Amino acid sequence: MLEIEIDGKQLQVPDGSTVIEAASKVGAYVPHFCYHKKLSIAANCRMCLVQVEKAPKPLPACATPVTNGMKVWTHSEPAIKAQKGVMEFLLINHPLDCPICDQGGECQLQDLSVGYGGVSSRYQEEKRVVSNKDLGSLVSTDMTRCINCTRCVRFTTEIAGLMELGQAFRGEHAEIMPFVEKALESELSGNIIDLCPVGALTSKPFRFGARAWEMSRRKSVSPHDSLGSNLIVQIKNDKVKRVLPLENEAINECWLSDRDRFSYEAVNGPERLLKPMIKQGGVWQEATWEVALEYVVNGLKSVSKEHGPKSIGAWISPHSTLEEMYLAQRLMRGLESGNVDFRLRQSDFSADDKLEGAPWLGMSIADVSKLDRLLIVGSFFRKDHPLLAQRVRQAAKKGLKINALGAAFDDWRLPLANVCKVAPDEFKVVLARIAGRIASQTSQSISDELASFVSESGADNESSAIADSIASGRKIAIWLGNQAAQDVESVQLQILIQEIARLSRASFGVIGEAANSVGGYIAGAIPHADLAGMNVQQMINGDLKACVLLGVEPEYDMADGVAARTALQNAETVIVLNAFKSKDALNYADVMLPVAPFTETAGTYVNAEGAIQSFYSVVKSTGDSRPAWKILRVLGSMAGIPGFEFERIEDVRDASLGPNHANVKLSNVLKGCVVTAKRKACSLQRVSDIPPYAADPIVRRSEPLQNTLDAVIPTARMSSKTLAEIGVGDGEKVRVKSKSGEVTIFAQVDSGVADGCVRLAGAHDATKLLGSLSAEILVERA
Repeated sequence: MLEIEIDGKQLQVPDGSTVIEAASKVGAYVPHFCYHKKLSIAANCRMCLVQVEKAPKPLPACATPVTNGMKVWTHSEPAIKAQKGVMEFLLINHPLDCPICDQGGECQLQDLSVGYGGVSSRYQEEKRVVSNKDLGSLVSTDMTRCINCTRCVRFTTEIAGLMELGQAFRGEHAEIMPFVEKALESELSGNIIDLCPVGALTSKPFRFGARAWEMSRRKSVSPHDSLGSNLIVQIKNDKVKRVLPLENEAINECWLSDRDRFSYEAVNGPERLLKPMIKQGGVWQEATWEVALEYVVNGLKSVSKEHGPKSIGAWISPHSTLEEMYLAQRLMRGLESGNVDFRLRQSDFSADDKLEGAPWLGMSIADVSKLDRLLIVGSFFRKDHPLLAQRVRQAAKKGLKINALGAAFDDWRLPLANVCKVAPDEFKVVLARIAGRIASQTSQSISDELASFVSESGADNESSAIADSIASGRKIAIWLGNQAAQDVESVQLQILIQEIARLSRASFGVIGEAANSVGGYIAGAIPHADLAGMNVQQMINGDLKACVLLGVEPEYDMADGVAARTALQNAETVIVLNAFKSKDALNYADVMLPVAPFTETAGTYVNAEGAIQSFYSVVKSTGDSRPAWKILRVLGSMAGIPGFEFERIEDVRDASLGPNHANVKLSNVLKGCVVTAKRKACSLQRVSDIPPYAADPIVRRSEPLQNTLDAVIPTARMSSKTLAEIGVGDGEKVRVKSKSGEVTIFAQVDSGVADGCVRLAGAHDATKLLGSLSAEILVERA
């Protein structure tokens, strides 16, 4: 610790601290533009000049390290004079038209010019004008206002992982620009809007939508990925105008992914379902809530009476709130059916009665920075979990060695120590080889259940390199990604990872697909909780006569959308609770009830680390839509099911969590599961990623997100070897066939895809006819 005096106040700070950090601890504000606590120090705006004892001239507080006994004055006459001089230079070329600037009212330059700017300008020459840049559908530019603080440049390089922006030219001619004139590709690009201290970079969807002082600010939680990012939702006239990050160092720090930031556009979109609708005689008609709810209850009771309660089921979106999941499963079990499931894209349910608790990350999100070894199995990591990837990226700078096993890889924009790229049917063998290598290196024995399979798996260089890396670590984690969790042998993969974790003393975690991938287990929205029933796969293959869909669009949200749709078409009664109209639902549904999206309802999400985060509605419900928990509560009461007398959302939350959170049991331990022989290899296996802006109904309807590069029509991506074997060239049109159907699409060579695999995105109109996300397929020239 070092002693320093700032403006006459004594304090101690850790060695390595800067003057600006020390000043913030005593409440001494130092004006600045280029400094940001999460970015490297640039010291190029010079606004933070302060007087330091014995220094011949003012020094930049952001770049000056504290020395023992240092004395600093932040508001002395020399400091103020230097700061005012810098401000005069910053305003020389800056347009003085604050009333028409979209940043007006929340601009750092505007605020500081009041305290440090002059009443008039001495600059009489012509001001420079800088051409605007097209950065895509999310970020708008007004580059004449740029003061070259380089925050955006440092963010794209250091946080997002790729230098998409840079500073060209020198002096008065310096400009911030993309090196190649193209849209930003980062899934975190919206953060440069928050970082920009002036009006040079602003939100394109929000542009000229409202002034900062006109909007109310409400807290919320993101309903998309398993991180549960904290949000500030800004509203005007009961309409969501903008979403910003709410700083939470334990979860999302001060960042947001573009999915979290811009998905709100769908809430105000044209596809909202605003009134209850009933299909009568093949024609959709609007109805009152009383009529629609009575129709639903009578329909469920009629099916139960005629076909038995086991013919009724519920498919629940993993993006639903804890309270919605809890009431949905209570409704089903009140009707004497245990057929309820939220694991819509899962294919392997063999561990259903062997789980000790809810699968979770196995560690806190904040502890990622403490890891020195990490193995990620089967994940499209950067796109599936952008802010978790950002944390791993920062940890890699501190020495974290990252290993990856998968069938298809994007550029994760972080250094990978070892990569093993094999087809999904080889995952099990590679994990067995890793376990065997670690066991031999550490002189440990493989568990009896796995010994024969591990010994038969042999060894190779790639798996040995991963094993050696893991074995050399002290703080180790192994994570199961979405691709592996949705594999047809997912449980066996988890058993092998569990064994590797035991041998290496690592933590084993499941990253989780959606906002309530953990909460669904806690809420009991699974068939093996309480009253046993069928899982979602069994419901699809069984003789389901009535189905309740909560926030689900089966053709996009399930492991086999074609089979799911067929099951619904064969059912007698299909009840859809959704915030949006779906073209497909109009064909198979009988009732559509408008539910409120996350901005218009209250609820709870349990994120990957098990953090329970509750939120409340920020605007009134649109049209006749109602919070889903209220709809389910009324349905339960009308059906005569006891225990639905909830008056407040807090009462439902307490019931779902149990007394003293007794229902919150987190565990990745599997017992009683076996690993079978290697499965029969496919001639050509589909590997399906879910594009980040197709993962749930809200992002699928956000126009700004659908205009980004991550929302382009998918291609059939294969290695050059695979393309050559089937006789197709890069860019040629191909016909892809599966048992469910066929699609015509363009082929693309991709060195990140394993041989014998075709990477073909799911949850998209262009590919939904293929059905299963992991089926064997045939590719031929169209």
